[in-house]
Amino acid sequence: MLDLKQIENAYERIKGVISQTPFSYAPILSALTGYEIYLKKENLQQTGAFKLRGAFNKVATLVEEGRSGGVVAASAGNHAQGVAFSAKHFGMEATIVMPESTPLTKVQGVRELGAKVILYGSNYDEAYGYAIGYAQEKNQDFVHPFSDESVMAGQGTLAIEMLKERSELDLIVVPVGGGGLISGIATAVKESGSRCKVMGVAAEGAPAMATSFREKRVIDTTGVRTIADGIAVRDTSPVTLEYLLKYVDSMALVGEDEIANAILFLLERQKVLVEGAGAVGVAALLHKKIEMPKGSRIGIVLSGGNIDVTMLSLIIEKGLIKSARKMKLIVTLVDKPGSLMHFTELLRKVSANIVQIGYDRTSTDLEFGDANVSVDLETKGVEHQEEIRQILGKYGFAFVEEH
Repeated sequence: MLDLKQIENAYERIKGVISQTPFSYAPILSALTGYEIYLKKENLQQTGAFKLRGAFNKVATLVEEGRSGGVVAASAGNHAQGVAFSAKHFGMEATIVMPESTPLTKVQGVRELGAKVILYGSNYDEAYGYAIGYAQEKNQDFVHPFSDESVMAGQGTLAIEMLKERSELDLIVVPVGGGGLISGIATAVKESGSRCKVMGVAAEGAPAMATSFREKRVIDTTGVRTIADGIAVRDTSPVTLEYLLKYVDSMALVGEDEIANAILFLLERQKVLVEGAGAVGVAALLHKKIEMPKGSRIGIVLSGGNIDVTMLSLIIEKGLIKSARKMKLIVTLVDKPGSLMHFTELLRKVSANIVQIGYDRTSTDLEFGDANVSVDLETKGVEHQEEIRQILGKYGFAFVEEH
């Protein structure tokens, strides 16, 4: 069984290699929520995520035991880089099995750390099954991303760092996928004698662990779908669930829009870039899923920052539309000289800045003599958008809004 001593040993083992990431006061979030908020920025870890802690502790433990013949892992992201980094540090061979759909940038990132990459299967579970067989065939050690005591002990070092800096914390909020991170953190907190509570946050699109926690038994799901790919785990681990039921105080679920909103909020207001999994704690905070007395001191783990740039672009775009800072219209006008100029002049009058425009006179949906103008506008909020709608309606322009 994992215990505090193992976590303390892991802390000594990884100290000097793993970055002790900032645990910073968040004044804007604190003022907004009425709590005293601190952010543990594991997005600034060497590989961009907390996973390096557990992977390094596991590989270091194998080396201490004289088992340095090579390691194998299955991962589409952060765990892969953690294992590759750790194996390189000890001069060991590492093989990472990744799903065939893994973005090229992630594959290249793992290869740059010296690991061999095998692309196999259409999802993590297929890659995982292949990796287990490969490790057995090569007589190498498989490094599980969460169901492993040495991995959980490494992740638990986060709690040691947080409590050393803020021993008076009332609550630590932790992202939950497979449960390795929260198992390590909760064990460290509760066995240290701290009165601090531990809360897990999972994505609604990957609810296996949250459902199992609520029902107090292993409940798997048939699939996952979430932008928080770092916690997109389909099946519940009986190993980690045991620690959750023993030490974790509560669990919450957050939706996709809530996660996206938290990513954008952290980027704009806190100047912090996180991935979906790293944002779920802040999502729970912003959407009032944390129930603590006002003034409570809360530490939130930002577990990683390895977000795909195309996903980030999509989140920003949707966020701008949702917050009424961008408006997308398709306007129908008469296809004759001067119509487009008249339309754009109206937009100028209400100070709506055009950032993109298209003109279509060939669509089969159009009446003869009409044209559609698709236009993206920078706007200044809900009232400004209503002013745009009113002036277009006043001058007889038919339009639809895209959301």
